[in-house]
Amino acid sequence: MRRLPLAGTLLGLALGTWLVATNDLGAIADAFGRVGALGLTAIVLLRVLILLLCGVAWGQTVRGLVGLGRAGSGAFLILRFVREGINVLLPVASVGGDVVGGRLLTFWGATGALAAASIMVDMLFQAGTQAAFALLGVGLLLQVSGEAAHALAIWVLRALAVTALLLAAFLAAQRSPGVRAAARRALAWGRRTLRGGGTDPAPGGGVYDALDAVWAPGRSGHLAASVLLHLAAWLIGAVEIGIALACIGNHSVGVAEILIIEALSQAIKSAAFPVPSGLGVQEGGFVLLGGLFGIDAGTALALSLVKRVPDVVLGLPALILWQMIEARRGTILPPQG
Repeated sequence: MRRLPLAGTLLGLALGTWLVATNDLGAIADAFGRVGALGLTAIVLLRVLILLLCGVAWGQTVRGLVGLGRAGSGAFLILRFVREGINVLLPVASVGGDVVGGRLLTFWGATGALAAASIMVDMLFQAGTQAAFALLGVGLLLQVSGEAAHALAIWVLRALAVTALLLAAFLAAQRSPGVRAAARRALAWGRRTLRGGGTDPAPGGGVYDALDAVWAPGRSGHLAASVLLHLAAWLIGAVEIGIALACIGNHSVGVAEILIIEALSQAIKSAAFPVPSGLGVQEGGFVLLGGLFGIDAGTALALSLVKRVPDVVLGLPALILWQMIEARRGTILPPQG
């Protein structure tokens, strides 16, 4: 498993290098240059807004629950940037940042069980809203004439069907008593096997109790707010493409086409989750989708590079912040359990 992200990184770099090498470097550089410092600044600021919304959405999943310690809104906003920086800049298969984020939340005194539950629910909402956004993209794509557009829409619909099953299983693992009981038995068996005997009466009980608290009926307003915030974040991501195209001078692509490109490029990138930050995969997705709407390969690759600028500009400080938090662990607050 440790080798998988590294292999994905190498494959992604090879694919990205091939895409750039087989296209007009001059055209890519020209399109990228036309976005300019002002356009890139606007896109970075939009990404800041997106991550702030995602941080608030994460905090909503556990707002008001016992066991948070001193983990207020600020902690969730800070750690959401750290999660993103790790996921987009380190070879961790796009989920390592979420694991680290849950661990760092305990530095503010949140219990380990509640921190883990918050990450599980937040990841479910993030993936679920992305699937809904991708479905919107498919619906718009079905209105586009041409065999290529129709074939891509059908492929994405099939992928979304598989995604729906996985999300349903993930939800059942959090809420279904039968599935949870089976998971407890499987964990107990695994631990007994690894330890060579002994018992473990309630493996994972703390996390399940925390999940029960998160999913309590009286918290539906907080959970709905989290879902809506994630949906808003996905939609705002399309504005980044709109800004870049406007700066490049391509005004022929409309709002519907921009939504399709953003929704489906993100879906393609997420489908290749073993490849850190979708290296190469994102670029290929932009070339494929851009071609449907008359965007040449050079401009499409430039758009992908523009989308990566916030990854670096915000990701590097986030990694530094992560190390600062690790260094200051003892001065924040020890975890409660």
